[in-house]
Order: sequence, then structure tokens, then C-alpha cells
Amino acid sequence: MNSLRVIQIFTDGSCLGNPGPGGWAYIIQDGEERREGFGHCVETTNNRMEMMAAIEALKVLDSSQSIILHSDSQLLIKTMTLGWKRKKNQDLWAELDRLAGMHQISWTWVRGHNGHPENEACDTLAQRAASMAVSSRAVQTRK
Repeated sequence: MNSLRVIQIFTDGSCLGNPGPGGWAYIIQDGEERREGFGHCVETTNNRMEMMAAIEALKVLDSSQSIILHSDSQLLIKTMTLGWKRKKNQDLWAELDRLAGMHQISWTWVRGHNGHPENEACDTLAQRAASMAVSSRAVQTRK
């Protein structure tokens, strides 16, 4: 693990209805390099999308890293730092634990919709991805 370099990861999830079509997004800032990713699910919950954003961001890292992961999801941050009980989404918690175990992660809560540039950018990407899920749902319904 490179102790001098710390990667910043910003994540967000969005759901249009809960449950409903949803999207997730991440921004990875590694020095001057910035990577973005997003995806969607036709039927999901907001919590699942928040978790998927963190999972998908961690999946793209190719080796053990020092990371500060920022999220506006108190469920995500407090479960990973304070051991909140995991009542639902056991599949995602297991995957998140597996991926988190490969890295040294500082989990940081950021207030959503409060002008934080990367959180706002992730929110925009996640909402765009959720809109794609709406379109996918409409196509599936017409078949």
C-alpha cells in the first residue's frame, strides 16, 4: 500500500421512488487523475444505490490503496464506522466488506445537497443514471 498517496472517492445514489428506478455514481480523484462512473437499476432502493456506488468505485481500483471515501449516506458511513446493524441488503454488505478489506479506508460523511462540488457532481450523475433506468423500464414495459 502506498502510504504517501491517498485516493479520494466521492459516491452517491439516487432513486426515483423508493423502491423504483435508481442510479449510482462515483468520482475517484487520484492526484491529477479523475475518473467517473455510473450505472442504474430498473427496480431498487436508495440505500442499495448508495451502497452500489461505493462498491463499484472500489471495484475499479487495481491494488490496495489508502482511500478517503466520502458519502452523504449516513447508513453507509455509520454502518462501516460504527457497526450499525445490517438489517437488509446482506448481499451488498458482504461485497462491500470484501472490497473494503483490500484497502485502508477512512469513511467520511458529507452533507448532501449542501454545495460540496464532488458530492453535487455525483448527485447529478446518479440522477442521470436513474433517469436511464426509467427509460429502460419503459422499454421493458412496452415489450
